[in-house]
Amino acid sequence: MANKRLLISVLTVLSMLVLGWHQPAKAGLPPGNALKDPAAILRNALPIKQKALRDLQHNLEGTNDALRGSRWTVLTQNVSSSQFLLSTRKKEILEQIPNEEKEKGEFLIKSISQELVSLENQIDEKNKSGFIESRRQTLDLIGDLEALLLEATFPYSIPEEFDNLPRLLGRAKVEISTSKGKMNAIIDGFNAPLTSGAFIDLTLKGFYDGLPITRAEDFYILQTGDPEGSDIGYIDPSTNEERHVPLEIRVPNQEETIYNQTFEDVGLYKEIPVLPFATLGTLGWAHSDEEIDDGSSQFFFFLYEAELTPAGLNLIDGRNAAFGYVIDNFKTLENLEVNDKILSIKVIDGKENLKEHA
Repeated sequence: MANKRLLISVLTVLSMLVLGWHQPAKAGLPPGNALKDPAAILRNALPIKQKALRDLQHNLEGTNDALRGSRWTVLTQNVSSSQFLLSTRKKEILEQIPNEEKEKGEFLIKSISQELVSLENQIDEKNKSGFIESRRQTLDLIGDLEALLLEATFPYSIPEEFDNLPRLLGRAKVEISTSKGKMNAIIDGFNAPLTSGAFIDLTLKGFYDGLPITRAEDFYILQTGDPEGSDIGYIDPSTNEERHVPLEIRVPNQEETIYNQTFEDVGLYKEIPVLPFATLGTLGWAHSDEEIDDGSSQFFFFLYEAELTPAGLNLIDGRNAAFGYVIDNFKTLENLEVNDKILSIKVIDGKENLKEHA
């Protein structure tokens, strides 16, 4: 225990450095209280403005404290208010769903209503594990319903100077096979289209297959994507030059994405990005110590540790771009070490959202 405290103390200092290829540089500390569940982060990151659904989602996500304290009366009130919200706002929600998706929307609303009844039953039985599972299923259904509200056109603009870069105009799901096992991740092109586009493009090219973990810091990061040989990134065969991806970060309630500027550069010291480094398995794009716009192919898995890098209180937010989250098999991630390998990465959903250029 003493050794762990010492290691955490040392790594706390290290975490207050910016992540580059090798040695991070200093930046400001953005305070906050970010979500720590990847599924919740991804739901909240969807670019929709349906208040009733968001209220329903947040109502259920906010039951942790009451559940932890076995406050069953509070949970009953919470579920009852969720049922009332769903029944009274059903028409409003359906009106905002495209006509071709309305039948699916009605089915999802009915399924959510049934799961809310299941939540009531778990409360009656004072079954915490049953409540957690039923809540997860309900929130998954709410996420599916929210996804139906996404507009057909991509909601954000990308500067013309990056027209030659691939972009992911939506989300994709990938299976990451490693020498320690498999895990799945969601890649979020809504909020990091160029970073996600570069990753999915290289994934489809088989670029990452067989590459080793080249950097591993306990409770901090695992980094890969450095190709064999003297190159440190992806060489575009059409130009014979290393392809660079700009730093790309979205801030809640801001119309434009921030490109090639850190939070420190634009004076946002207290903001939490739409895709925060707030949970184990956050995927981040690496760049050099000297520049923020020279990331090419190397990426890292963020190893969240509450004592070291608390959600909303780390120095990677606003300095590196997050572009997705591991959603399962976290033990695989925790067991990886230097010289373990990425055996393969496969796109299992969302490949059609990749565009080679503007």
